[in-house]
Amino acid sequence: MPGLTSLDELFGAYLSLLDNFGTFLVTFALVYAGGRFGGLPLLGVALDYRGTERTLQEGIDRLAAAGVIAVAVAVGLWVAGLEFLLDRMAILVAGATVALGFAAQDVVGNLVSGVFIVTDPTFNIGDWIRWNDREGVIRDIRFRSTRVRTFDDEVIAVPNSELTANAVTNIVLNGRLRLTVPVRVDYDDDLDAVARILADAAADHPDVLERPEPTVRITELDETVEVVASLWIGDPDRVTYGRVRSEYAREVVDRLEDAGVDLGRTGPQEIAGEIGVVSRAAPADPEP
Repeated sequence: MPGLTSLDELFGAYLSLLDNFGTFLVTFALVYAGGRFGGLPLLGVALDYRGTERTLQEGIDRLAAAGVIAVAVAVGLWVAGLEFLLDRMAILVAGATVALGFAAQDVVGNLVSGVFIVTDPTFNIGDWIRWNDREGVIRDIRFRSTRVRTFDDEVIAVPNSELTANAVTNIVLNGRLRLTVPVRVDYDDDLDAVARILADAAADHPDVLERPEPTVRITELDETVEVVASLWIGDPDRVTYGRVRSEYAREVVDRLEDAGVDLGRTGPQEIAGEIGVVSRAAPADPEP
């Protein structure tokens, strides 16, 4: 009968579609598992062998993971006989890309900036950076934003376009960092002895580099004399910087006190004029 034949054809079409969908799922799972547990680990080994920077390596890993999914989808559709969907998907993706490009220009800008940051060898995870009066340590670099942990233990997601559009100081890029310690002494103190104490304290600290050599200079003449010691530390980070500066400052205070130098004392000031006593109660006007 014609009605029964049409029902059989419809039922057969559904079965065929289910068979194609099942084939797609199985193929997708096999290809994805091979790429996820075989290809990606091999890629990581190859990048480690080449000494690829951690930042660039994580960016490549993310792209490779997305590529594994895309390949698994394409192979699954082809094996399942649904390759015609690839043409339609390509058209949809192209249209969506154009629409998103106009609707999300900031997002696209951050993505482009993220590519530049990830491939920049001078900008890496673990670096101590300073930008726009803020500073912190880079914890993660994604294609849209960079996560920075501040020294108040806050995590900031900084848009990548902000980092590429502004000056960013990489404090630890050169593998060493200068720290300065200012000291104020009186004009009556022996400035040569003060300078020698500051230089000796720097030379005796195990974490202070011999080259560049520590320097001590007078930088300001005001009510007191400001003497600044400049010294260098290697392989710096925020913790090492704070520890060395504190240890050095404490050592300087102890040595100057032993030498009889009082820190922060202002020199004597001369006061001119007369001292008098004024009664709070105004005298009554005498009678005429």
